[in-house]
Amino acid sequence: MPRLNLLRIVALSLPFVFLHCAFGQAADTAPPPSNQIPPESEPGIPVTDTLTTEKCSECHKSDDKGNLTRISWIRTTPEGWEEAIKRMVRLNGLELNPEEARHIVSYLAANHGLAPEEVAPYRWYLEMRQPESEPIPTPAIRMACASCHPFARPETWHRSATEWKLLVNMHIGYFPVTEYQTFHARPRPDGTGVLPASTAPAPAKEPVDEAVEYLTKNSALHSEAWSNWRAAARDPDLAGRWLIAATAPGKGKYYGVLTISPGAAGGSFKTEASLTRIADGSKTSLAGQSVVYTGYEWRGRAKADSIGEPVRQVMTISEDQSKIEGRWFWGGYQEFGFDVTARRESNDPTVLSTDVSSIKAGSKGVAVKIFGDKFPKTLTPADVDLGSGVHVIKVVAAKPSEADIICDVDAAVASGFRGVAINHRVSPNIFAVYDKIDYIKVSVPSALARLGGASHPKGYVQFEAIAYNRGVDGTPNTADDIILGPVQVKWSMEEFIARFNDDDKEFVGSLSADGLFTPAAEGPNPQRRFSTNNTGDVWIVAKYQDKDMASPLVAKSYLAVTVPIYMKWDEPEVAQ
Repeated sequence: MPRLNLLRIVALSLPFVFLHCAFGQAADTAPPPSNQIPPESEPGIPVTDTLTTEKCSECHKSDDKGNLTRISWIRTTPEGWEEAIKRMVRLNGLELNPEEARHIVSYLAANHGLAPEEVAPYRWYLEMRQPESEPIPTPAIRMACASCHPFARPETWHRSATEWKLLVNMHIGYFPVTEYQTFHARPRPDGTGVLPASTAPAPAKEPVDEAVEYLTKNSALHSEAWSNWRAAARDPDLAGRWLIAATAPGKGKYYGVLTISPGAAGGSFKTEASLTRIADGSKTSLAGQSVVYTGYEWRGRAKADSIGEPVRQVMTISEDQSKIEGRWFWGGYQEFGFDVTARRESNDPTVLSTDVSSIKAGSKGVAVKIFGDKFPKTLTPADVDLGSGVHVIKVVAAKPSEADIICDVDAAVASGFRGVAINHRVSPNIFAVYDKIDYIKVSVPSALARLGGASHPKGYVQFEAIAYNRGVDGTPNTADDIILGPVQVKWSMEEFIARFNDDDKEFVGSLSADGLFTPAAEGPNPQRRFSTNNTGDVWIVAKYQDKDMASPLVAKSYLAVTVPIYMKWDEPEVAQ
């Protein structure tokens, strides 16, 4: 249920004590005492770096195998190691200069990191995306872990069985309320909260024990994936010219070039990028620097001429180092950004994108612009292949990075994605062919915006309307449906009736003609009943109609507008 998920997110934005009170009554009785934690029984990962050993061994004792307590039985992301080091500085008196800190993070990420397969399900978390919800195995695990943070947070750490138990103790030490409000609470079967301890039956396993058992099995210290990656990993060799295909919600498609050159230190790079928006030809230039951790984790920061704040880059490099994919983002809540795919420059023609996302079957004389690299100047219709049922009639103009063509589409052609080939060099799934738009969806089924503007930044939401075809099975809303891309719609807001005299639509903010929601100001509003603030919830409504439709297609998204995040935890800086 979208609204329930968003209400949980709203709770997470508030200070810690309120957070736990919001989940219901505390347990009436104390939890059973924890068992004694046995010593490590698993082999550790030796720490072989001199600086890391020197700085960490004062607290983390070494053994005759080169293991350091705690550290040798943990693996995590660059962000995870940075967070741990900052905690050591703030709480335990560790003294490091920035260069030493960067060296230790790089070493630990390379030797105590995660394999690409291990982190792949949680890239949304690292790339600061905001999914409607995340999969969590059981209500008890949701209660134990996701009451306070995404479950992806512990899942991006791999630990020994002993270390998972020690993590529980650390939570109780730093945040004692967790012991009663989450670790030993009685979750409702649907995961929406807790049952009073006086009426709830004792579970077969406490939530915290169920979570530890799951994480010990699924996020173990040793894994085949990590062993294979460590054996195959090599230093990143990325210098050169890369071709970019990108999209930005509300702005559409982009194409461009990324130039990577070696930086001052190993694993670091300087970058220059130029992006061209296909819709209007406007350009964005970015210059920055990046660091590659664990052989594939790209972390960068850049300045853009058209963006008034630093742009963070979180991407992953393919194992053969031929492709880099991820997100470039900015904003008070990282809500703006590009989805980026970069490919190494080739000596052959390369198609990156087209100005259309889909073409209707039976269309004649359709003008299509193809964007890419190294197109021949003497391009002919025979050199361009748009897939079955799509015929290139004429090449209007051709430049090295753009070709303008005219095409016809057969009336009885099969719906589905088509690749584009120039001189037999195919780029798959560039656009779709369809016979009918069967329905539309709002790109964000439920969303969260945040008030701001006085002492805190606003949290915006960019909505898009996406068209779909029913697919081969002929049934809408099934797995084989074809995404036809964004369509132009009429946007509006409707009241989400949650109480008598509900008037949220008048106060929460405004919605632009291109689907950008701008939240209202934070703080009390004297124009509102009881001078309450501008929080509330509304429906975001998209209506689409073309000349062949008797009635419009309508889609909705639930939007909750809440207060700013008043307390922010550590912000990762591994890009610097």
